[in-house]
Amino acid sequence: MREVISIHLGQGGIQAGNACWELYCLEHGIQPDGQMPSDKTIGGGDDAFNTFFSETGAGKHVPRAVLVDLEPSVCDEVRTGTYRQLYHPEQIISGKEDAANNYARGHYTIGKEIVDLVLDRIRKLADNCTGLQGFLVFNAVGGGTGSGLGALLLERLSVDYGRKSKLGFTIYPSPQVSTAVVEPYNSVLSTHSLLEHTDVA
Repeated sequence: MREVISIHLGQGGIQAGNACWELYCLEHGIQPDGQMPSDKTIGGGDDAFNTFFSETGAGKHVPRAVLVDLEPSVCDEVRTGTYRQLYHPEQIISGKEDAANNYARGHYTIGKEIVDLVLDRIRKLADNCTGLQGFLVFNAVGGGTGSGLGALLLERLSVDYGRKSKLGFTIYPSPQVSTAVVEPYNSVLSTHSLLEHTDVA
């Protein structure tokens, strides 16, 4: 089987990821609790969803994804939202204080404390795959977590999974809709790692 692991970083990455997983579920007839009622009628003929979902012994379909943010509010929205039963609780990782729109905090201080835990969860997902193809990385590089932790994680993934493809779905800031004055700095610093460590971005 050819599997892909999705990594959603920071507020932008998680919110974009939420929309994606909602569409994946609709596409494959998977309910918000991970059950697939149509499975019985098809007789398991179409297993294309196994690229993105793993199936538990109880017949529940769980996304091959990790959601990471350095502060809990966006992760809590997922934990209490419509698709709260879809994800395994260990796949949603949140810290206690955010990167405050600061690349350095996301890359060198706060992000550094959480990156080993994130890599451990990714390793568990990878061990559950028979033919891992690569990673889809969703992040916004205007903030501190998406840019700083995103760059750090990509560097570490290159070390641990050198041959695997990494596709970046990167949201860049715009002067029309700006939430922080330092967004251009964060995105420039992060783009250095993106160019180095992603195959397609």
